[in-house]
Amino acid sequence: MKHIAWKCPNCASALHPQLSEKPYVLRCARGHSFDVAKQGYVNLLLPQKRGAALPGDNAEMVRARTAFLDGGYYRAFSDGVNRLTIDTLRRQNTAQPVILDAGCGEGYYTARLHKALRDEGISGVCAGFDLSRDAAAHAAKRAKAAGCAEVLSFAVASLFEMPIADGTADGILNLFAPVADAEFARVLKPGGFLLMAVPAEEHLWGMKQVLYETPYKNEVRRDELEHFTLTEVRRITDTVTVTDPEHIRALFAMTPYYWKTAPADRDRLYAQSELKTEIAFDLLLYQKNTSL
Repeated sequence: MKHIAWKCPNCASALHPQLSEKPYVLRCARGHSFDVAKQGYVNLLLPQKRGAALPGDNAEMVRARTAFLDGGYYRAFSDGVNRLTIDTLRRQNTAQPVILDAGCGEGYYTARLHKALRDEGISGVCAGFDLSRDAAAHAAKRAKAAGCAEVLSFAVASLFEMPIADGTADGILNLFAPVADAEFARVLKPGGFLLMAVPAEEHLWGMKQVLYETPYKNEVRRDELEHFTLTEVRRITDTVTVTDPEHIRALFAMTPYYWKTAPADRDRLYAQSELKTEIAFDLLLYQKNTSL
């Protein structure tokens, strides 16, 4: 079985698991070592690279996002991500793929993808990266609970400096996270794929109708990437009814509207005991350019 080709964030040499040591560590040939936390994740974000004492989502935000996602409201979207990933791997005839989730959050999509691969008889390995230590810890605990921690790994790291060796991944998920064009190309094998997700025009239209007097549709986004070519677009749509006020708040906090909505409009949404809204996503499949 393949394994994740971790690299040292200090010197870029290979990191190897030291299974006989307690606590379990990853160490490179130059002696740099990184403890694997009891939850199962490893922190590979160097202190000078953090930019903040605790970058990324805090524990409360992770709990809220987890509760919302575990409620199944975005299951159709997750299923669509899984289906397109599996179709791409089948089309490329990729055996034992290595998939990276760049900006994985609390691991909901990564874990469901790994289960979908396993259900399809695809014995791949997955790794997720996030700036948030709380998110990585939750994602790792989720993997442990599912009994797949050996093939589903999580690290605290920046997606702009992923602790992964060059040319070792078959695919990358980039779901609502920043895009690191050159870094994604670096870690992907020749012909590797990048799957991005962006909101479609009517995503969260029902929420916007509550928030704004004159709701507006989302602008269609199609990123032109220097190192990739867009090869396929799939639209995923569904209508969800959110019946828990805390889940409504969590959904709102997951959107850019959270930061630019007036308090009175926000409070009108928070007063809702139920929210029915469309969800609509475009899945953008990119192929790494053959010249790279």
